[in-house]
Amino acid sequence: MIKAIRIGVAALAASAVLAGCVSIGAPEKEGQLAAAGFVRQPADTPLKMTKLQALPQNTIVVAQRKGHNVYIYADAAGCGCAYIGNDAAYQQYQQIRTANNIAQMQETTAILNQEAAMDWGGAWGPYAPGWY
Repeated sequence: MIKAIRIGVAALAASAVLAGCVSIGAPEKEGQLAAAGFVRQPADTPLKMTKLQALPQNTIVVAQRKGHNVYIYADAAGCGCAYIGNDAAYQQYQQIRTANNIAQMQETTAILNQEAAMDWGGAWGPYAPGWY
């Protein structure tokens, strides 16, 4: 019974990690973009909203403007805005994202190690003779 629960918890933790690797929620990503120096630009006119909706959604795209890279994250359905950044902001965003992924992996490893340590007594439980 305990082993089945442990396996279930491990499977749940592993699926959470894999889901985190596939994509992160828009609010978390937008927070990371803002922390990296991206500027939030609301689509507050019909023309801006039309342009925003024409962009690929919830992903960062790069465009050239006046000879410089401009990174754009469009979220028409969520915030109705775009986050716009330069090369420095994009590099900072990548560093934040990498640090966040490492922290998530460390947390998952700690949870799995804790679960494994709970069964230190083996098949006879922690109070079996000779296991003290």
